[in-house]
Amino acid sequence: MGKTTSKKKRVLVIILCVAVVLIIAGDWVLTVTIYNENFNLRFESYEPLMLSIDDFDNLQRTKYVFPSDKGQKLTGYMYSSGENQRGIVVMAHGFGGGGHNSYMDCANYFAHNGYYVFAYDATGNDESEGEGVGGVPQGVIDLDYAISFVEGEENFPNLPIVLFGHSWGGYSVCSVLTYHPEVKAVIECSGFNSSSDLFESEGKKMIGNGIYLMMPFVKLHERIKFGKYAANTAMDGFAASDAAVLILHSSDDTVVPTDYGYDVFYEKYKDDPRFSFVRLEDKGHNYVYHDTSYVDKFNAEFDKWRETLDYDYNLEENKERFSAEKAEYIHNNLDRNRWGNMLNLELFEKFVRFYDDHL
Repeated sequence: MGKTTSKKKRVLVIILCVAVVLIIAGDWVLTVTIYNENFNLRFESYEPLMLSIDDFDNLQRTKYVFPSDKGQKLTGYMYSSGENQRGIVVMAHGFGGGGHNSYMDCANYFAHNGYYVFAYDATGNDESEGEGVGGVPQGVIDLDYAISFVEGEENFPNLPIVLFGHSWGGYSVCSVLTYHPEVKAVIECSGFNSSSDLFESEGKKMIGNGIYLMMPFVKLHERIKFGKYAANTAMDGFAASDAAVLILHSSDDTVVPTDYGYDVFYEKYKDDPRFSFVRLEDKGHNYVYHDTSYVDKFNAEFDKWRETLDYDYNLEENKERFSAEKAEYIHNNLDRNRWGNMLNLELFEKFVRFYDDHL
């Protein structure tokens, strides 16, 4: 009788262990699938809104192609205007909107105010190779390779390097300091501390605190796929470098709430003279350093036009038609001069002074 009971207990333990393994494996597979569906995609800039070199006066650029970690070729451009440039700004773009094209207005400003600008498309974006981005740490990897390319390219002047990044790029320009402590200064806009923060932030909106059940699998997946780059944080980059850092964030940012970046950095470094903090109140995420008056006006006019359509643009059968007519509307009505000149000039004057002060 005792042996039979003991045997049943062993069988029960084995069944429970198998069940736990299956549950964990199922959660792992589900998490990786969701991660890839959101972060391992290819992103192209929306053609009707793309900026062109012709949208800016006296802005020149030269195309370069350089390899990243798996041999994939990345496309970058060196922007310039005028002479007596004091440094090179290496720019890292945000996630999901394509490559660096939507940051050409930033490149134009820096190029006209004393800096060369090297801006590139990360893996899986616009002109660069890659079926998909792969994951958030790829941004740090590509930036690491971009900085090394700029430093090693014989056609580039031997000038101090500073960094500028927004959102995904903001995280990247801080984390990469671990591998490039020679960088003199960094401007980080609307960024975050850890590679998994973007998954957590977006997931929390959809499933609340349930996202925390998935986070260990996200971190493990990134660590297996990207190694040291996934483990490294923005805070690690700060600790490994003497670079001056300016951090800009808006308190109403819902894409990257301040508690994933700005608040963390401020708590640690608010009294450190290396760090400057600019907290805005109502600039959101995508236009944190822009004057949005023209965007607001254009969107209002677009909404009025959309309501005049004689069909339901939400229906699947009408999506292709609506997409074509929307693109035509933008081409016909977008004021490209105003679209390419929306920067908050007061902020960008501050940015240039910040770079100048730390070369």
